[in-house]
Amino acid sequence: MSKVLVLYYSSYGHLETMAHAIAEGARAGGAEVDVKRVPETVPEDVARGAHFKLDQAAPIATVAELENYDAIVLGTGTRFGRISSQMAAFLDQAGGLWARGALIGKVGAAFTSSATQHGGQETTLFNLITNMLHFGMTIVGLDYAHAGQMRNDEVVGGAPYGATTIAGGDGSRQPSATELEGAQHLGKRVAETANKLFG
Repeated sequence: MSKVLVLYYSSYGHLETMAHAIAEGARAGGAEVDVKRVPETVPEDVARGAHFKLDQAAPIATVAELENYDAIVLGTGTRFGRISSQMAAFLDQAGGLWARGALIGKVGAAFTSSATQHGGQETTLFNLITNMLHFGMTIVGLDYAHAGQMRNDEVVGGAPYGATTIAGGDGSRQPSATELEGAQHLGKRVAETANKLFG
């Protein structure tokens, strides 16, 4: 049984919800799964004033523990078409792991959220994937076996590069059933790939 880490940053809870759906899919794929988050870097008074979701139950991850997993699924909200500073700050501390090649060959995947359908989801996914490629990881995308990403009868997230959701300009839109199915599908594919490589 492979070990999968779903590691996310979520300001308003959308990525938290997606992370748990990915974990559910990975467990269905036969993996042992942990869901953790990166540390918040925004001062608490600012975060409260911006109505950040501060009651997330997932434990805070450390960079050192990344090498203990066979697969890592990274998720963060889109910030002007790129990853959040919180996720960037966390990954920027992984130079030691990179220097030792500690993540080479491990499985990686990505997920994100943006306010709008064209709010930079794919560039954010590529930002995450670029980090993982520099670590030497093997990338799994959201393949078209999840046909929901091709729907045109409703606004829906999802891309061949990873699972996505759309939050709406005011953050009121929650991940749809189709988007959660995509997240579960991605998690299952990550687990199945990791099991083949490490199981």
